[in-house]
Amino acid sequence: QVQLVESGGGLVQPGGSLRLACAASRNIFNRYLMGWYRQAPGKQRELVARITTGGTTNYADSVKGRSTISRDNAKNTVYLQMNSLKPEDTAVYYCNAVFIGTNYWGQGTQVTVSS
Repeated sequence: QVQLVESGGGLVQPGGSLRLACAASRNIFNRYLMGWYRQAPGKQRELVARITTGGTTNYADSVKGRSTISRDNAKNTVYLQMNSLKPEDTAVYYCNAVFIGTNYWGQGTQVTVSS
């Protein structure tokens, strides 16, 4: 079993930045594909960014160039740095870990972009 705990969400003005963190209960990054997803009210959950065990990253077109996913293996933590935030980035952001059909989710952290 793996627990994922997100933090770092909050209220930010348009154009601002946030760094989300996802702490895993144990070292899983050498086996699990890690990702950040988000879900806005009335919309489906969507992929924001992910990082493979080898460190390859990919991003949704909507955040490409504004966001960076990274990880700290020593801290068992994955980060999502988001810059130039827009109101349409408002959502609950979830951390996800996947390994051969095993799928774990965090509880989510709210990000609100508003003036």
